[in-house]
Amino acid sequence: MVPAPSTRHQNVSRNLEFIIWSFVKSHNLGMIYYAPIDVVFGSTDVVQPDIVFIAKNRLAIVKEKGIFGAPDWVIEIVSSSTSKIDIKLKKDLYERFGVREYWMVYPEDEKVEVCLLEGGNYKLRGVFLKQDALQVSTIERLEVNLEEVFS
Repeated sequence: MVPAPSTRHQNVSRNLEFIIWSFVKSHNLGMIYYAPIDVVFGSTDVVQPDIVFIAKNRLAIVKEKGIFGAPDWVIEIVSSSTSKIDIKLKKDLYERFGVREYWMVYPEDEKVEVCLLEGGNYKLRGVFLKQDALQVSTIERLEVNLEEVFS
């Protein structure tokens, strides 16, 4: 059995969910979902990201039993127990199946690494710290103040 996420992990996840959902809902842009939810890429490629965003025009990939296809944006909150899976295995899957934006959030280091899909490969957009405000590439006009995320 996998242990439950730490309280720090849960706080960061909740803060991100609130910021993103408030903006997405008020602008009718799509849906966000959070763990546990299956993202199914194929019969053997099923993952449960911490947070996903699916744009309004792509909501057909959302079914009763999960998300069948690539979300537009995936956020993984990285802990020492999940870092190898989140950083390598899941990142490779997200890249291969076309997730446009991938965030790796490190609660203990209070930083976020952002990768954007360009030409079928992830390019590191940058590493952002607690004092930064971060513009979301897949959601126009959504800026995430990382101070709010890590508080």
